Parts: sequence; C-alpha cells; structure tokens
Amino acid sequence: MTGVLAVAGGTASGKSTLAEALSLQCPESVALVHLDDYYVPAHDPLRGVWTVSADGHAVLDWNHPGSIDETAVAHAIDAALLRPGVLLVVVEGLFALSLSSVVRRAAWRVYVDTPDDIRLARKILRKIEVQRQDPRLSLRNYLQTGRDRHAAHVAPSRAAADLVVDGTASEAEMLAAVMPLIGLYRAAARGALAGTGGARCDPYPRGPGVRAVTCPGAPAPARDAA
Repeated sequence: MTGVLAVAGGTASGKSTLAEALSLQCPESVALVHLDDYYVPAHDPLRGVWTVSADGHAVLDWNHPGSIDETAVAHAIDAALLRPGVLLVVVEGLFALSLSSVVRRAAWRVYVDTPDDIRLARKILRKIEVQRQDPRLSLRNYLQTGRDRHAAHVAPSRAAADLVVDGTASEAEMLAAVMPLIGLYRAAARGALAGTGGARCDPYPRGPGVRAVTCPGAPAPARDAA
C-alpha cells in the first residue's frame, strides 16, 4: 500500500531537507513531489496571483497558493502513486497543508516549524550564495509581502499537521521524529523487502544521530540544514 506524506513549512524552514532525507533512506521506494516545480508560468499574466516586487516590477506572487497549478500537482501525485515499487510519496512545499489537491491525498501531515528570523537569515544567505542577489531586495520583499503571505497562507496550516517538527533540529533528529508517524509505510517497506529474500534498506532510523542503512548505490544523506 502506498501512502502520501505532506510536508509544509515556511520558506527556508528545512522542509526540503527533511523530504530529501526521507527519500535517501530508500530511494527506490520513496517518490518526491516538490510543489516549487508546479507554479503556473511566470510569463502568463492571466494565471496565478500577481504582485508588485520591491523593485517596482509586476511578478508572480510565489508566496500565494493561488500561483500553484493544482491540477498539475494532483496529476504528479497520482502518477507517483502508480509507479512500481513506490511505497511512499512525499509532497513538500509552502502549501502542502493548504492545497486541497494535496491534503485530501495525504495520509500523514507534517509541519516544519522554524522561527521567522532563522528562516529569513537562511533565505538571504541562499540568495547571496546561490543567486548572487542583493540581500536588500529580499529584505524589502519580505517586509512588503513575504511576512504577511506567510502569516495568511502558511502559518495557519500548522494546525492541520499530525506532527510539528523543529526546523532548527539536525537532519537526523527530524528523521527520528517523523519516521514513527509513518508506521504504515515502514511496515509495508519491511514486508516488501522481506519478500525479496533480504533487507536492502531499513526505513527506520534508530534514534537521533543514528541514520538508517540506505539502499546499495544510494548517495549519502545530505548534511544537516544550516
């Protein structure tokens, strides 16, 4: 039986780190759906929700759930559920606990909770290091719309979570918190592996600081989120 785990949280909360770490526990049986891949086209002013950036340009509002193509998200989840060998589909994104197309498919719901100042610092560092963006633009956008959008569309979804995870914890600690929640997946994974004549991976970390054994040939788990 295949189940869906929805992982939500604010920008730079650590939700992608958690989702990818879950996938690395056994890549052959876990499929990832990143909601960031399903925004409507940024060049089509007739779709999505638009706003004015701090630099005065009209832009797609990346912090509004109305800018996500829910039909495409639903198709992606359903396709992942049908993939042979997949026992768990992890859907992660700002609105994983806000979009009906995700919530009604989710067997388990997790919210990664991280203080706003830490999230903002992580985001600015990422903008500087990866995109070489002037941090002043990120700060102005945050003050102009980002903070209010989080309060309106992301933070309230915390109440819908089965489990709230501390986004300042290490990757191993977040995994140890989440894995007991998805016991159905764990049991199914063990049953499927037993049928192969030998355990190729263990989907259950034994505790903080101790990682599960990954499948042969799988990449090493990512470093803890900064």
